Amino acid sequence: MIVTCVTVYVKKEFIAEFIEATLENHKNSIKEEGNLRFDVLQCNADETRFFLYEAYLTEESAAAHKKTDHYLKWRDTVANWMARPREGVAHSVIAPLEKDLWK
Repeated sequence: MIVTCVTVYVKKEFIAEFIEATLENHKNSIKEEGNLRFDVLQCNADETRFFLYEAYLTEESAAAHKKTDHYLKWRDTVANWMARPREGVAHSVIAPLEKDLWK
């Protein structure tokens, strides 16, 4: 399993639009084969900071996500709304390893 944690800082005036676009990406991402989770979080202490938690069964399914129409649309739509480039860090899962515990 592979998890990518993405931190996004959004310009304040685009927060509502960013949330709307990201929720659309989320709704389509959780339907992808190999997707285990796709969480969208907003920081309580800084409303412009978002955290995307993306879990996939394999590195291949995580890579396939970045080729989907909904991801490409999201990427292009939100690009100018970011206060700085997004930071994505891939992680290997240690626990839980049981697929049933992820959804």
